[in-house]
Amino acid sequence: MKVPPDKPGIIAPPPLIYLLPFAAGLWLEQRLPLPLELGGWAPWLGWPMVATGLLGFVLALMALGRAGTSVNPYKASTVIAAAGIYRFSRNPIYLADTLIYLGAALLCGSGWPLLLLPLALGVVQKGVIAREEAYLERKFGADYLNYKTRVRRWL
Repeated sequence: MKVPPDKPGIIAPPPLIYLLPFAAGLWLEQRLPLPLELGGWAPWLGWPMVATGLLGFVLALMALGRAGTSVNPYKASTVIAAAGIYRFSRNPIYLADTLIYLGAALLCGSGWPLLLLPLALGVVQKGVIAREEAYLERKFGADYLNYKTRVRRWL
């Protein structure tokens, strides 16, 4: 696949990559129930995950805005966002998406979305993160490689 010179060439919008397996899990739940037996714990576990994910997403958007680069993975990056939440994770938005997914799965009480989460994570890793990292290495060279040595991919 030929990648445009100043774009990472991701395979699909990341929210869609998370949404499709989640929706498939809910569809499967209707046909072949796989309930999570969490008793009354689901809200106590699920809502904090969703809230933490939403907070991480907002912090990442703020950091990208302060850095002056776009959140849109289909647009060219103008700088390496390395401040704010990006000091702790190179992919805080995907981490936030994962927390929201996990929390929502617990709140739905279905095991199917949890079983399908590794599929979403694999597609995000291979089809988005790997392509974005290769793009950022091409574009920013040693600056991005240095950032990669200081900050973990997920946590």
